[in-house]
Amino acid sequence: MEKLPLANEDKTMSTNLKYVSLGILVFQTTSLVLTMRYSRTLKEEGPRYLSSTAVVVAELLKIMACILLVYKDSKCSLRALNRVLHDEILNKPMETLKLAIPSGIYTLQNNLLYVALSNLDAATYQVTYQLKILTTALFSVSMLSKKLGIYQWLSLVILMTGVAFVQWPSDSQLDSKELSAGSQFVGLMAVLTACFSSGFAGVYFEKILKETKQSVWIRNIQLGFFGSIFGLMGVYIYDGELVSKNGFFQGYNQLTWIVVVLQALGGLVIAAVIKYADNILKGFATSLSIILSTLISYFWLQDFVPTRLLYVSSSSSYS
Repeated sequence: MEKLPLANEDKTMSTNLKYVSLGILVFQTTSLVLTMRYSRTLKEEGPRYLSSTAVVVAELLKIMACILLVYKDSKCSLRALNRVLHDEILNKPMETLKLAIPSGIYTLQNNLLYVALSNLDAATYQVTYQLKILTTALFSVSMLSKKLGIYQWLSLVILMTGVAFVQWPSDSQLDSKELSAGSQFVGLMAVLTACFSSGFAGVYFEKILKETKQSVWIRNIQLGFFGSIFGLMGVYIYDGELVSKNGFFQGYNQLTWIVVVLQALGGLVIAAVIKYADNILKGFATSLSIILSTLISYFWLQDFVPTRLLYVSSSSSYS
């Protein structure tokens, strides 16, 4: 008889964690999109910070945060922390290697987001990026054998219609071009590629999390380890000459560090959401940030002109 209240208490705690993590994800997504867009379009003297180095720094911060969380779970014992890291990571090389695939994809995705927000306004980016809900649903059905109800499929169809509307040419397109710097086509291709990579990597990571008993934080340390390696390779290949000339932290300022911290926080929050909810719910929760991003992008960043099609597409994504 005593087990029933305990089971209900655990279920309530899990539900609370699910909604708290979803709420934090909405805040983090909105903040990251707006600050990243602002940081990539802000005109300052000297070189602009390199997005490839920002991705690496975010991965390193995520690793440090996860180690601290594992340390806390180990009752603040360095000996216990060392044992957990040794047993769960070093002694399980095959389990660790499983994270190399999603880690590489996440690293690519994070770099693509910088490219997208350098070429698209925050509102257009947010609406278009919601196509990841569709790719996530398709990968969930194929990889996790999930079954979607008719209303969920209908929502996905409405989502695709909304994204098509936001990319449809309008009379104010010329005004938008004046306000937005860069190529919209490059930004669109970056977002679409990120949508497919996000869908596959998210479902793959969910499958690993729910098939093993390793903690979310251990899995994030493994992800961050490979992400740092892939990220450093990207820095060397694409920005090696600039780094050798102006340094790894060229162009970094207070705003840059805010972007990096928000990106690192996003990795932790998404892992918690996947653990306590699922990828599809994560995608729909992220859609809530569209309204905030649209309003702030128009009134604060002033980098796009809203149209009727944008309002229709935003409503479709929110639905």
